[in-house]
Amino acid sequence: MSINALYKTSATATGGRDAKAETDDGSFSVKLGTPRELGGNGDGNNPEQLFASGFAACFLSAMKFVASQDKDLPAVPADASVNATVGIGPRSDKGFGLTVALEVSMPGVDRSAVEALVAEADAVCPYSHATRGNIEVTLAVA
Repeated sequence: MSINALYKTSATATGGRDAKAETDDGSFSVKLGTPRELGGNGDGNNPEQLFASGFAACFLSAMKFVASQDKDLPAVPADASVNATVGIGPRSDKGFGLTVALEVSMPGVDRSAVEALVAEADAVCPYSHATRGNIEVTLAVA
């Protein structure tokens, strides 16, 4: 598989979970903190929150893309949303692993049409490609 990257970005984290991360162009900077559940004080954002935000935004964009390409799929209304819940915990073999649950909400749109749209979006979303076979991801329609 070959990818012709149309866009690239980079970010640097210092101090692990308890310091900061920022993009190299300076457009984004975030104070990082370990969640209480993992032994931290909960101050700052954590990588799981950032991953959840990125996956949710990317998946909604994938929904809009596939809807624009296939007239049989419903248009994505302005009030559509994707909620991503990311979990972290110990793996049974070694280290830590992630889980992701995506819940799509498209009020007023037929549920079966939304389910078809979600399936197509899952087939093209870069986050879906990156996680498939690596992270347990569940998809649901609200």
